[in-house]
Amino acid sequence: MDAPIPSDAPFCADPAQSWTIPARYYRDASVFEAEKDAIFYRAWWYAGHVSRVPEAGSYLTTQIHDQNIFVIRGRDGALRAFYNVCQHRGHELLRGEGRTNVITCPYHAWAYDFEGTLRSAHNSKNVRGFDACDFSLKSVQVEEFCGLIFVNLDPDAAPFREQSGDLEKELRHYCPAIDTLAYAQRDTYEVEANWKVLIDNFLECYHCHCAHKDFVDLVDMPSYRSTVGGIYSSHCSGQARNTDSRAYSFKPGDVDFGYAGWFVWPNLTLWVYPGEPNLSTLQMLPSGPQTCTEYQDWFVPGGVVTDQLRDAMVYQKDVLQPEDISLCESVQRGLHSNGYNQGRFIVDEGRTELSEHAVHHFQSMVAKALGIEIE
Repeated sequence: MDAPIPSDAPFCADPAQSWTIPARYYRDASVFEAEKDAIFYRAWWYAGHVSRVPEAGSYLTTQIHDQNIFVIRGRDGALRAFYNVCQHRGHELLRGEGRTNVITCPYHAWAYDFEGTLRSAHNSKNVRGFDACDFSLKSVQVEEFCGLIFVNLDPDAAPFREQSGDLEKELRHYCPAIDTLAYAQRDTYEVEANWKVLIDNFLECYHCHCAHKDFVDLVDMPSYRSTVGGIYSSHCSGQARNTDSRAYSFKPGDVDFGYAGWFVWPNLTLWVYPGEPNLSTLQMLPSGPQTCTEYQDWFVPGGVVTDQLRDAMVYQKDVLQPEDISLCESVQRGLHSNGYNQGRFIVDEGRTELSEHAVHHFQSMVAKALGIEIE
């Protein structure tokens, strides 16, 4: 006999009074489907880095659930984004990334320019009433931000810069050389957990002393603070605890800090490690109600990885990520237990390094998007 569905405790606007959102929101297929339109088709989505589209005709593709998009550099130097589908019979136009002189459909060779205009369609001149202007590619909002490319399927969405507040100022503070960075490598992780479990985990360091011994050896935890606002939150420590830590060794750079990270709604995290200039993006791509693919892209000056940066990248890939993935997969299993439905956020008055108010900030956005009542 199935256990009765427990009544939900209130999700409150005040994080210090609130319970977490119920467990079913992390496992139900119906929630996963609802999130596509309510969240992912309406939010700014990280697509790649400008160093991957350096010249006219350079392009990259990205997949937002079942919506395939490509971004291309025009002859005028501007970035444009389009739904990656031919207007004839729906064949995909471009795959992966690369460079082309003309966007040509592999199926029937309909050809488009970099502005999305149909330039040729074999035998269309013999079709009565055929007007090429009716078959331009469907555009998507695109924006460049600190070298990162974002797209948004919602034509009415406010610009990313308008929504992101002081994020650019903060990024440039912790990585003054951000404009010199170029793509270096991608690490991929397959995780058996809902994408929101992974975001929840990133947003608090309550677990760091327990689970990340090397990270705690690197970072001065008493100065670690999470600050929330708008579509992002920041997670930074004021200084490094140990430049020769168990995580990796480094020489201090222009800015003295131990770690700087940001969450950007809905599924992107940004990382800057101390030492030589660097930036990485860790994006959580839902592949199912209880599975997720993580892509971590690394950007370093000129795209050249030094020994110190390699050490930081190895620590992230071989130590910190496995630690977090193990935690998240255990949480996902626990969310099936008849003995659990919701927990309480640990939020202290000082919003210290142990506080979970940033998790509440994220879950508030999820709740608003999905119509969960907020008291």
